[in-house]
Amino acid sequence: MGTASSPDPAAVALDLVRSRPPTLGSGRLVCVDGPAGSGKTTLAGRIGALAAAPVLHMDDLYDGWDGLPRVGEQLDRLLLPLSRGETGTYRRYDWHAGAYAETVAVAPAPLLVLEGVGAGLAAYSSLVGVLVWVEAPAGLRLERGLARDGAEAEPHWRRWTVAEAAHFAADRTPERADLLVDGTGQRPPLRLG
Repeated sequence: MGTASSPDPAAVALDLVRSRPPTLGSGRLVCVDGPAGSGKTTLAGRIGALAAAPVLHMDDLYDGWDGLPRVGEQLDRLLLPLSRGETGTYRRYDWHAGAYAETVAVAPAPLLVLEGVGAGLAAYSSLVGVLVWVEAPAGLRLERGLARDGAEAEPHWRRWTVAEAAHFAADRTPERADLLVDGTGQRPPLRLG
């Protein structure tokens, strides 16, 4: 996502969050949000690798293709305890079984990276150290998604894109972002906040 002549978005996000006070007890939270297929997982993985920090994926928190509106229940159990310096939990959703699986415990850490649609949910904005918005053209995002999930997932993807667009409009996620990242790597990261 970064080129030789532009700053690495992962390093920019880390520098920014480290310049801000802790929000999760003594730890910090970077949320990498944006539409499906934009490049969030790749960027979050790089942030986590640079900081030796855990990366949690919202895909593990949704209860299926229609789970975005209910993900706040999972975030409550995860983020609120962490904000008090306590272990947070969430129920991992098993996409193959179509049901929740085990409960995952997340211990307090110096930095936590949360990535996925809804990671930067406005209800938790006081806990977010840095909100990164990743975007890419719709056609490319769909192509990436179907390459990952298979062509049979196209109806789900199309339904999901409608749901996420409504979510982003209501939650004003892009407008609240601290850092804008081009998921195609064509433009350097833009610091907004």
